[in-house]
Amino acid sequence: MTIPLEELRSVLKSQYHASLAMLRETVDRCSDDLWISTKPHNAFWQVAYHTLYFTHLYLQPNLDAFRPWKEHQADVQNPDGIGDEPEPSSTLPLIPNPYSKSQVLDYWSICDEMVDSSVDSLDLLSPESGFFWYKVSKFEHQLISIRHVQHHAAQLADRLRQAASVGTKWVGAQRTR
Repeated sequence: MTIPLEELRSVLKSQYHASLAMLRETVDRCSDDLWISTKPHNAFWQVAYHTLYFTHLYLQPNLDAFRPWKEHQADVQNPDGIGDEPEPSSTLPLIPNPYSKSQVLDYWSICDEMVDSSVDSLDLLSPESGFFWYKVSKFEHQLISIRHVQHHAAQLADRLRQAASVGTKWVGAQRTR
């Protein structure tokens, strides 16, 4: 059986929107205290921003096509928001200054709004992801990207449950047509 390419695009868009909806709910339900708490190690805002940064990046055909969000803080060692080991010779801060919940929600809207047109324009049949660090096809790379969103949405949902007994809803599909 052969699945038409347009059906694959429809499924990818649906699952991007569903995963992003679940991420959005965690951001919406996060308290101001939890938003900036560094227990566990990475603050809520960092994980939320990191997730959106890579969603935005991976919805591009390749690294050269990526244009960061207008409020992106690039003059740091780890602009995606998640600090790695600091580079001792760098004078740059390790991570950006905290993004507000409002900023992250604005960025979320941009990412969610770009899903349909981006997925429609990607060459899903390309044997290359467009990113040198991923040696997979473009289609598999999109599945990895959706899994990345879901991974962090679940991580943040667990933080909400642990910190404030706040639950989040499962979103199975968000069909766009």
